Amino acid sequence: MPSLFRRKSTDLVDEAVSSVTPEETADRPRGYTPAKGRETPKRPTVGRRPAGPTRPLTKEEERERRRQLRTEAAADFRREGGPRDRGPERLLARNVVDSRRTVGTWFFGGALIVLIGSNAAMPPVVRLISNVLWGALALGVVVDSLLICRKIGKLVRERFPKTDQRMGSLYLYAVMRSITFRRMRAPAPQVKIGDKV
Repeated sequence: MPSLFRRKSTDLVDEAVSSVTPEETADRPRGYTPAKGRETPKRPTVGRRPAGPTRPLTKEEERERRRQLRTEAAADFRREGGPRDRGPERLLARNVVDSRRTVGTWFFGGALIVLIGSNAAMPPVVRLISNVLWGALALGVVVDSLLICRKIGKLVRERFPKTDQRMGSLYLYAVMRSITFRRMRAPAPQVKIGDKV
């Protein structure tokens, strides 16, 4: 049995020091591993990932980088939504709401008009009209929400009979989406108004 602490012979040392020529590396297959005692060929720099920045970023560059990351995250959320938006039942509820015009989209604009119109400085006729408008808006949102919930319940029972989704949570999700302006909805609507769901 050879000794573990024996010195290498000079021919092995010479082999270890000898350099590898580019012609030798071109003939070898891609997964080639050199024998023990030989120099590992250098990897080509072409196609490698560029190294990170060597110098620290300035405050302006760091601020710009954070702003860009926030913009990308907001765009991803607008396109795909968050954890509460996942699942086929939620997609169905979104499509039902997005395929129709809802009274809820006018609710906040109407509430602003009512707030201005119900000011004590306004004439009594304006205050009366604003109160009637407020009642009509509230009634319209309630009726519209009931119709949306009824349609969602029917479609979910037809398409997902074994669903484990809580229907109350799904209805609330749809109603909250219905009172949000269409352009501000996230995830963005995938169907046009009037499309069949």
